[in-house]
Amino acid sequence: MHALTEARWWKSSYSTDNANCVEVAFVEPAVAVRDSKNATGPTLTFPTASWTRFLDHR
Repeated sequence: MHALTEARWWKSSYSTDNANCVEVAFVEPAVAVRDSKNATGPTLTFPTASWTRFLDHR
C-alpha cells in the first residue's frame, strides 16, 4: 500500500469552517480516512470497493 505520509488528503467541499471534518486519501487498493483536526493521529483504511458501497448507500 502507498505510504500514508505521501498520500494526498482530501476534505469535503461541504466543510465550512474546517472543524469536525474527516479527510480521505485514495491509496489503492484502499481508502484511508482520518480526523482533519488530528492529521498525525490514527487512520482507518477500507478496501476501495467497500468505500464505494458506503458512498452509494442511501
